[in-house]
Amino acid sequence: KALFFSHQLSQISHAQKRKDNSRVPEYRESRYKQLKEETKRRIRMWRLKIAEGEDGPYLYSTNNYVGRQIWEFDPEAGTAEERAEVEAARQHFYDNCHQVKPCGDLLWRMQFLREKQFEQTIPPVRVEDGEEITYDKASTALSRAVHFFSALQASDGHWPAENAGPLFFLPPLVMCVYITGHLNTVFPAEHRKEILRYVYNHQNEDGGWGLHIEGHSTMFCTVLSYICMRILGEGPDGGLDNACTRARKWIHDHGGVTYIPSWGKTWLSILGVFDWSGSNPMPPEFWILPSFLPMYPAKMWCYCRMVYMPMSYLYGKKFVGPITPLVQQLREELHTQPYDMICWRKVRHLCAKEDLYYPHPLVQDLMWDSLYIFTEPFLNCWPFNKLREKALQVTMKHIHYEDENSRYITIGCVEKVLCMLACWVEDPEGDYFKKHLARIPDYLWVAEDGMKMQSFGSQEWDTGFAIQALLASNMTEEIAPVLARGHDFIKKSQVKDNPSGDFKSMHRHISKGSWTFSDQDHGWQVSDCTAEGLKCCLLFSMMPPEIVGEKMEPERLYDAVNVLLSLQSKNGGLAAWEPAGAQEWLELLNPTEFFADIVVEHEYVECTSSAIHALVLFRKLYPGHRKKEIENFILKAVPYLENIQNLDGSWYGNWGVCFTYGSWFALGGLAAAGKTYSNCAAMRKGVAFLLRTQLQDGGWGESYLSCPKKEYVPLEGNRSNLVHTAWAMMGLIHAGQAERDPTPLHRAAKLLINSQMEDGDYPQQEITGVFMKNCMLHYAAYRNIYPLWALAEYCRRVPLPSKGL
Repeated sequence: KALFFSHQLSQISHAQKRKDNSRVPEYRESRYKQLKEETKRRIRMWRLKIAEGEDGPYLYSTNNYVGRQIWEFDPEAGTAEERAEVEAARQHFYDNCHQVKPCGDLLWRMQFLREKQFEQTIPPVRVEDGEEITYDKASTALSRAVHFFSALQASDGHWPAENAGPLFFLPPLVMCVYITGHLNTVFPAEHRKEILRYVYNHQNEDGGWGLHIEGHSTMFCTVLSYICMRILGEGPDGGLDNACTRARKWIHDHGGVTYIPSWGKTWLSILGVFDWSGSNPMPPEFWILPSFLPMYPAKMWCYCRMVYMPMSYLYGKKFVGPITPLVQQLREELHTQPYDMICWRKVRHLCAKEDLYYPHPLVQDLMWDSLYIFTEPFLNCWPFNKLREKALQVTMKHIHYEDENSRYITIGCVEKVLCMLACWVEDPEGDYFKKHLARIPDYLWVAEDGMKMQSFGSQEWDTGFAIQALLASNMTEEIAPVLARGHDFIKKSQVKDNPSGDFKSMHRHISKGSWTFSDQDHGWQVSDCTAEGLKCCLLFSMMPPEIVGEKMEPERLYDAVNVLLSLQSKNGGLAAWEPAGAQEWLELLNPTEFFADIVVEHEYVECTSSAIHALVLFRKLYPGHRKKEIENFILKAVPYLENIQNLDGSWYGNWGVCFTYGSWFALGGLAAAGKTYSNCAAMRKGVAFLLRTQLQDGGWGESYLSCPKKEYVPLEGNRSNLVHTAWAMMGLIHAGQAERDPTPLHRAAKLLINSQMEDGDYPQQEITGVFMKNCMLHYAAYRNIYPLWALAEYCRRVPLPSKGL
């Protein structure tokens, strides 16, 4: 009946029969019935559109929108069969949302597989206990994975995927369009229903919401989610499963909204539910400080700089949106005492313990108090207010510059909403704000768990790894068109120019020749994205152009190398966005409570290892270009990797969970630089760590708690995660495990082979991405890319057959 979802429907029937005691019993049935009634009216009417856009006064692109992915609601779309498939997917997520919290990202997959009339024609295989793994079985599982994943490629050559998970992304956007009067335009009825679906699906059982979908409840995201529900039409006691009542109880039980962290205080002050005098100062005068000072803007990490730039503008303006009846009701509902009775100066440093990951040191609180008591009163009085006016003008100049150079996408979703609101405050009818509105669809994503806001998309990042995985499969002839499209996407996604004008005076670094995390229009260079993009282009340059397309011009490869070389620090490590070099003590001034290491740029094991891989291959193919500089780069990078290794042999992963991820990158980087198990102690220690953490079923499984705790934490119940298993497998293969004892690799491969689903897909498991140590990010494509890649490397580099397992 359904080509793709027969296995899902089978799982659903079992889920319907099973009594799920993990839910609040009195809410469960009513919740499902309400969801089911809503979905009957609209299932299978959302469609993902690829590389679409039309240049006009408010929307424009640097490369004809290649990589753009936007969702459209089509009231005419959807057959009865398609509706049944989506309803089954939604029900399946609902039934299991407290067990597997990341969604399977199924809506667009259904659409693509149906449009391409995909059918898995390769029969499944299984390795039984005591049976050896033959090359035939391993390569069959690999072929099935390649066949399935190839069908998910978009027409422009990239692989779409959700890149979301944090629960503080979407509510500020809802608040912004509510304040500006564009709520119903930006979010018509169907959008609002899907947003509410997402909010309901990710409410924790205690009534709150976590910083991310797998996290414990926090004041920040519980308050934001509550306000989001109220703005979207729910009453104070409304929402599925009494969502609002339960959320409000959680807020009151944990001290009330005055305990929200600083970013929450800012948004509530903007909305009018808080008073600006209850927030620590964010003076826009920061943007006119002289460059010799240690806290000069250019010395800050770019994301921190980009967040506090529009925040400081809004703070300097003390902007407050319209005080509507809803805002007045929220004042009553969220505070534990009458609004007019709150002593705002006493709540500035309050933060719920559930939100507190980075406690502010005393020196920082003294700084805020000094600014609050002495500086702010002066800057709001004549003649010092003239300085504030000047600072606001300079700040807005920087906002407009960043907006224009990212085609109004901005560097990320937090910044996007703040910059958009700042433009509206400056001129509600201006073109700047209208250009921002035109780019909101670039951030929205729809899946079986509802509509959410993406970080900004991972198109280039995912595609770079997808291409390398497919190339490793040695199935070039079978998937030649897939590879050619991927090659074309990567070439078209490279950034062709530096930021406009005198970009150094605007605190920007070179970007010409780089790749971004998402698409070319985004414009922000990232070192590991650049390294992976460069690596793909170099690999394609060694293949017949009649199969994979014309190779990239050498000058564009040189530009990419130039970006990588420019980002290496004195310690040999590679920064991600801009050169690191600011004093580490500035991290003492981290103004957030729920992130760590956000004030200045740092070096990262992943970026360093990716760059080693790319530059080693580039040196081989272009030995005459900047040979000495590249050699020095690698000579400095290897000791950096060795020096940051932990005592237990692992490496901390900054962008994936966690020590498994970092160790895969580090072992690969060391191997690419010529290090081996026999000549490198770091390799031996890294291998020992991975072998020590392998589980009984042959896999690896690491909890996201490893990231904030900075120590290895296995998944509860010693469960395996297939993505973690693939990372560990490839790390061991890099380190030559196949030559010493391939048994651990065979055991892991058996798990990957036997976990493959009927259609060649892999099941969605725990969240695997992270940023700033404390917030997780869902990379929905990882469950396909990495098991496929690990099996490809296994078939290519591990002797088969195995012994009986």
